[in-house]
Amino acid sequence: MIAKAKRFVQEVRVELAKASWPWDPKEKGFKKYRELTDSTTVVIIGMILMGAYVAFFDLALIGIVSFLTTGATH
Repeated sequence: MIAKAKRFVQEVRVELAKASWPWDPKEKGFKKYRELTDSTTVVIIGMILMGAYVAFFDLALIGIVSFLTTGATH
């Protein structure tokens, strides 16, 4: 059981060494996480734009359906 756990930990270390991390280990301070913050910013802006797009068309379709169901009969 302990041998399996040791082997597992060793394999995890090998795989983590192969991984590409979103920060530069050579940099110091906040500059170290530049790629990470840039990616996060892009995702947040994309979510805001997509949310605005969906909200706009939702409101437009509500208006169209409302007009067709109530406005056409009066």
